[in-house]
Amino acid sequence: MLELPAGQAWAANGKTLKVALLMTGSVKDGGWNQGAFEGLERLKQAGHKTAYAENIPQAQISEVTRGYGDDGYDLIIGHGFEFGSAFLEIAGDYPNVKFFASTFKPQPQCPANTMFVDMAYRDIAYAAGTLAALISSKQKAVGIVGGGDNPTQRSMIDAFKQGAQAAVPAINPLSIITGNYNDAAKGREAASIMAGNGADVIWHIADVTGLGAIQGAVAHGAKTIGCYADQSGQAPKSMATSTVLDNGVLVEKVTAMVQGGKFMGGQEWKPTVNVLWHLSCGTQMFNAQLVPTSAAQAFQGTWNKLIAGQIKYAPQKA
Repeated sequence: MLELPAGQAWAANGKTLKVALLMTGSVKDGGWNQGAFEGLERLKQAGHKTAYAENIPQAQISEVTRGYGDDGYDLIIGHGFEFGSAFLEIAGDYPNVKFFASTFKPQPQCPANTMFVDMAYRDIAYAAGTLAALISSKQKAVGIVGGGDNPTQRSMIDAFKQGAQAAVPAINPLSIITGNYNDAAKGREAASIMAGNGADVIWHIADVTGLGAIQGAVAHGAKTIGCYADQSGQAPKSMATSTVLDNGVLVEKVTAMVQGGKFMGGQEWKPTVNVLWHLSCGTQMFNAQLVPTSAAQAFQGTWNKLIAGQIKYAPQKA
């Protein structure tokens, strides 16, 4: 694994880079995009020239990307699955630009100036499902609220369900894909429906929609698990922990790869789950009022197996 040098060392020990971060959502979403933007800000503080575009409609991804390519950026980071196929079409026209999409490699052969990542989504989802089942008081049902209806979200939902049932075989893991990452009302509605069907622990993977899911869970007395950022402040008495994705670290590491000549051209980077994810509840890993010691210990055993690659997934259900 590439070691990340201190940010200031990049400017001192190598040339500064022009880095652009492209996002389909808001930098103030409290999670997915905000974390990446914070990483970009650290690059700026280290002396790199940075730029970003947020809330890009999918139909405009190609146009916006080409604009930064024409402006001579060294690295263009497309933050989300939407950028994977778009970069394949664009990369050949900009051979001197490196393109990184924070999504799975979309096809076996990819241009040498593109790079992708397996962000251990299934592993963190399996971990969240495990924890949800372990801390469920009724051990009847737990729930997950999704955003967009895409392969990544579906695979995470499937892994969440497998993790929950591996921990508590009799539990019923419920799921709702809202179809939107930026609609808090839909998130509240989805959480309310699942709580009404017995789910007493709810996790989300849905950005702003997920913030609504947290509100809906709290309103029905359910425990919650945050996602992408430490969201314990959203529901201090109801949130067991948050699965925090270090998107800022991702942005920094890829930039360091480009600067150090270690860009994995045409490949998919596959860090283990603990490289880009951690669990956080304020200054602690868990809310001790909601996560008994026995559950924390059982979870740690599963977490260690995920890091070691020892969890075997069943085929994903249609």
